[in-house]
Amino acid sequence: MEFAVDVLALLFVVALVAGIIDAIAGGGGLLTVPALMAVGIPPAMALGTNKLQGCFGSMSASLHFVRHKMVDLRRFWPPIVASGVGGAFGSLAVQSIDPSFLKQVIPWLLIAIALYMLLAPRAGDVERHQRVSMPVFAFTVGFGVGFYDGFFGPGTGTFFAIGCVAVLGTTLPVATAHSKLMNFACNSVALVFFIIGGKVLWLPGGVMAVGQIIGGQIGARLVFRGGAKLVRRVLVVVSIAISIRLFMTS
Repeated sequence: MEFAVDVLALLFVVALVAGIIDAIAGGGGLLTVPALMAVGIPPAMALGTNKLQGCFGSMSASLHFVRHKMVDLRRFWPPIVASGVGGAFGSLAVQSIDPSFLKQVIPWLLIAIALYMLLAPRAGDVERHQRVSMPVFAFTVGFGVGFYDGFFGPGTGTFFAIGCVAVLGTTLPVATAHSKLMNFACNSVALVFFIIGGKVLWLPGGVMAVGQIIGGQIGARLVFRGGAKLVRRVLVVVSIAISIRLFMTS
């Protein structure tokens, strides 16, 4: 496929904005996947290309959080690895199972997340009691959300972040930092399977990757400045926005 300069410029801007949103609370795919399909890219190819550009956004934000010592790799390596394994299984499953049924379930889960953040306004402000061990968290949230990302995708970063807050008792900024690493793990593994299947367009994906890198850096810095209050607001907005989008397309 050939792409005009103005189309590539539009995709760059969309990816930059999505990178900012992803770094704060996840949900950037709500913008990038429809944008890729709007310029004439078939759905399967759009999903694969989206994984390519999304990997760079999550990597960019992750590096920023690691450099500023917001990430504890010694503690969080099990869910990071588990999310990558989940992404692999999800990518394989989506090739034989129609994921459309998830459009009926995911919006309600995201609405529940929005209500949780609105009705429990202190959630994520301070560190709370950890409810399960890290291996259990890795097997449930890490693997489960990673599988979902490889299988379907919308709201993956949001699910990771809320899992860290609700199950591990972390603050929202810390949850966001670690959700980026888990998101990068499942994204990158899923991308490998899309590449093997020939479902990646390198030119638009590369252009959007540059936008994602810049957006990821901007979003990560905003997390530092805005703290839990900013992350909570973006989580609520993104959760509702993705829900509306999925309801409209279901």
